Amino acid sequence: MLRIWGRTNSINVQKVLWCCHELSLDYERIDAGSDFGMTDTPEYIAMNPNRLVPTIDDGDMRLWESNVIVRYLAQKHDYGWLCPADIATRFDAERWMDWTATVFWPALRPLFIALIRAPPQQRDAAVISKGESLSLSALRILDARLSSRTFLAGDVFSMGDIPAAATVHRWYALDIHHPDLPNVLRWYDLMRARPPFQRIVMTPLS
Repeated sequence: MLRIWGRTNSINVQKVLWCCHELSLDYERIDAGSDFGMTDTPEYIAMNPNRLVPTIDDGDMRLWESNVIVRYLAQKHDYGWLCPADIATRFDAERWMDWTATVFWPALRPLFIALIRAPPQQRDAAVISKGESLSLSALRILDARLSSRTFLAGDVFSMGDIPAAATVHRWYALDIHHPDLPNVLRWYDLMRARPPFQRIVMTPLS
């Protein structure tokens, strides 16, 4: 059986769990990371030298890096749908997965940490202001992209939507001003209608 190490409030773990539920995969999840510890043990470091979550064990395959895990599971279990068979569509989806990891989440993460994980007395107004500005700039890129298509890689939900949608959920869940982004909101509503997204991603931020 597929084994997944990671805590359920981690956005990176949520991406993998959401993917598993879209694919109707059976898995065993082991609490790890943050208050659960385990990631600094020799056994875990042997699997993931980054000491981060998630990590998966799928028989003779061990993987870390959440977007890579989503790609792996999608190709293994649903090549042609969640992992698009058309090469142009597939790498369009992969591009938006990488964009989320290199542009969108780095812009939003400091804001998330400042508002959710930092004690109120330690919140830095400059960090919050910068995070709001940078994350909104990224979301405007996303909004423009979604102006001409239903999902990020075309007319069908794919692995390309998973990282971005998990990140967009955090943006909407933060207690900040949310300017009108009609295409993002329309797409986010489609995500919120998916039972796996409701179960895995739409949980209280912590």
